[in-house]
Amino acid sequence: MNQTFRPAFISRRFLLAVIFIFLIHSTVLLAGNAFAETVDKTPFSVTSPNGKLTFRFEIRADQTLGYAVSFQGKDVVLPSKLGISGFDSGFTAAGTTDVSRDETWKNPFGERAVVRDCFHGKTIHLTRRGIPMDLEVRAYDEGIAFRYHFLERPDGSGNDLIIRQDLTEYVFPEGTQAWFAAHAQGTYSLLPLENWPAEAERPLVLREPDGTHVCLMEAQVVDYVRTKFTLHPEKPNTVTCRMYQDVQLTTPFCTPWHIIMAAERSKEFLANNDLILNLNPPCALGDTSWIRPGRIMRETTLSTAGGKKLVDFAVEHNIQYIHFDAGWYGYEYSMASDASTVTVDPRRNPRGDLDLQEVLRYAKEKGIGVFVYVNQRALHRQLDELLPLYEKWGLKGIKFGFVHVGSFYWTSWMHDAIRKCAEHHLLVDVHDEYRPTGFSRTYPNFLTQEGIRGNEEMPSATQNTHLPFTRFVAGPGDYTICYYFPKVTPEEKKADPKRRGLQTTSAHQLALSVICFSPLQFVYWYDRPESCGNEPELEFFDRVPTVWDDTKVLDGEIGEFTVIARRKDSDWFLGAITNDSARELKIPLDFLEEGREYEAQIWFDDPNVPTKTHVGLRKMTVDSTTVLNASLGPAGGQAIRFVPKDAEAR
Repeated sequence: MNQTFRPAFISRRFLLAVIFIFLIHSTVLLAGNAFAETVDKTPFSVTSPNGKLTFRFEIRADQTLGYAVSFQGKDVVLPSKLGISGFDSGFTAAGTTDVSRDETWKNPFGERAVVRDCFHGKTIHLTRRGIPMDLEVRAYDEGIAFRYHFLERPDGSGNDLIIRQDLTEYVFPEGTQAWFAAHAQGTYSLLPLENWPAEAERPLVLREPDGTHVCLMEAQVVDYVRTKFTLHPEKPNTVTCRMYQDVQLTTPFCTPWHIIMAAERSKEFLANNDLILNLNPPCALGDTSWIRPGRIMRETTLSTAGGKKLVDFAVEHNIQYIHFDAGWYGYEYSMASDASTVTVDPRRNPRGDLDLQEVLRYAKEKGIGVFVYVNQRALHRQLDELLPLYEKWGLKGIKFGFVHVGSFYWTSWMHDAIRKCAEHHLLVDVHDEYRPTGFSRTYPNFLTQEGIRGNEEMPSATQNTHLPFTRFVAGPGDYTICYYFPKVTPEEKKADPKRRGLQTTSAHQLALSVICFSPLQFVYWYDRPESCGNEPELEFFDRVPTVWDDTKVLDGEIGEFTVIARRKDSDWFLGAITNDSARELKIPLDFLEEGREYEAQIWFDDPNVPTKTHVGLRKMTVDSTTVLNASLGPAGGQAIRFVPKDAEAR
């Protein structure tokens, strides 16, 4: 009987096994976070050194490229499309090359004096109809980066390529929201991934339903075009790239880096923002000793007397630079204005009594550097004439005004202009819509840029609490800190939305000098020496550095509050701000050196202080075990300096 039924038993077991395998295979194919079947059956993956972030890559059955990114074992970017227009399908794999790095470099112009550059990477070699293309992938603990590298043909010949669209997509879980800003100086709104009113500015920070945060941005946008983010018109929960215009380049060339950061809390993005610098080439300058960060204040009277008065104020308040604003060489919007001459715009100063050379002489005698503003109209027309002239005059830097951004021509022109400025020992501050992508690592004379809704536009306290974990992830921002400009209450602003005035407390403004990182930091933006008082808290502005040895992002939530501590030498400075709501904070001081006592000089809002700024001072002895209780009123803040008690009195 066993002989009779054995074949049937075997066939039924075999059939059940086949059905089981088919069902399992179908389940995998249908799963929302699973890859489609790949050509070679073996997707590539790259995992960060700490094992938390993984980039998975595949060539799909239709010969298109796909990827996904997981964080702590969960997909934070679901299977998504890769590609460039003209290079979106028909790929075959030609192998991979593993790359890795673990080294440090010194950054005397940043938020941390020593930067670690550590990643695991893989270069995926691809071909499409005989044309080679590499996908370069790096997995840092801080985030994932990838870019498209177009190579010469195998015969060694180059070829022109026109890139009309970056087809990279980012698919997110349903229910994901994004902090949306339409332009570089715009306000932020938390929106779902649907019906955006415009393209989204970079960086783009998103929050997934489980609370995980993701940040999308670019690095090394130098000879290319700006790319913003938009929503796919047909695929739900899908963010796509929108290039400013076509790019035509000759191989070999690389696109900018795409960056995907993931974290449990958005404050980690700012703590990890050296990533964008690591994705740019090292410093190209042999000597950087002439690059001097510091505070700067603008001169608006455009007069010799006003310039000298500001120099004296700068000396008194440890400000390193003064800045002659628009109008010193004529009407900035006129093509007839000559930035090689001192011809004051009568709209700014009808008397025209500016002897710039005399102010330069006086400033040099007092140890103060001088910047000048030049509109891009004049820079574009006169750059090669102006730079050697300004160096001869003894100017220390230029603020580029009303720059064009986005296009290939103007992006390439501006970065080339910064290189040329370095040749003439001139520092650079770029204003208006430009946002950084790490070029300051390669050319550190590029100290800062605007691309931020700063105090020039009188933002709300809530806007200020968005900035650290959105805009400042990309790099320095010239926030143009004000102090004595008249304030406006929320009720007054609501009654008259056009009414101008500071919408925060004075202690909030003090704290911004720590929170808003900028190696060249404007202070007293709308103020003049004669409008500034002798309030005791100005000592904080006088003391606070603009570059740092270390930075600790202690706490914060986008749009809610921010607490950041930064160290220079042995002193620590801390800034804490809240949005338009009052807040009680507990701030552990475990970042202080263990076993060492510090004097905490705490500047806080106090309506009972009989000064026009109403800022009080409290001093106390603290150490690394102390937990500070900080009470912040609506739109308020605290600014704190920690000085080691065993250090010499300073």
